Amino acid sequence: MTIVAFDFDGTLSDSEMTVLLGQRRGVADEMAAITERAMNNEIDYATSLRERAALLDGLPAVEAAAAFDEVLLRPGAADLIAALRAAGVHVAILTGGFERGVEAALEREGVGVDTIVANRLPMAGDELTGEVEGPLIEGTKDDALESLTDDLGVEMGDAIAVGDGANDLPMLQVAGQAIGFEPKDAVRPHCDTVVTTMGELQDLLEKDDVL
Repeated sequence: MTIVAFDFDGTLSDSEMTVLLGQRRGVADEMAAITERAMNNEIDYATSLRERAALLDGLPAVEAAAAFDEVLLRPGAADLIAALRAAGVHVAILTGGFERGVEAALEREGVGVDTIVANRLPMAGDELTGEVEGPLIEGTKDDALESLTDDLGVEMGDAIAVGDGANDLPMLQVAGQAIGFEPKDAVRPHCDTVVTTMGELQDLLEKDDVL
């Protein structure tokens, strides 16, 4: 069995969940600035995520749901996921983003994956608390990928990681193949291959006999 582990925001999706949420709270510019600093490895990811979540304190649940409904997969991403699963590949999404946004985007395209490891934004009453919880705040994507390969009995050398930002570096560095999807400058040197579209990624995986 082969595992393909995708990042979500910036990779499978060109939507940035925290920015969509931030637009509903009127703090999108502050969100984008924090995200960019984190993706360029200027501040650690846990700090950036907590800072962004804090800006969402008091956002009504209905507004959060509307923001998650705006999360979209990139063109070709649903077809690639479906092709990988049809080929018997275990498809995972490892993201510091949020479960509800990932699930909403997949449901809209009528496609599913085998594993989602993501974070959550807790609520009190009908509002976000400004806190964040989940396995990929302090935990890193190499740990998540190693846990998944162990559970499935797959060698790490048979795992493929696809990502774009600094928080993807841990899984890119341990996977047997590291694919950068329009990677940030700090990430590019750690990628075995770089692609810019889902079609290009699918062609690469076909060439490598993954598909």
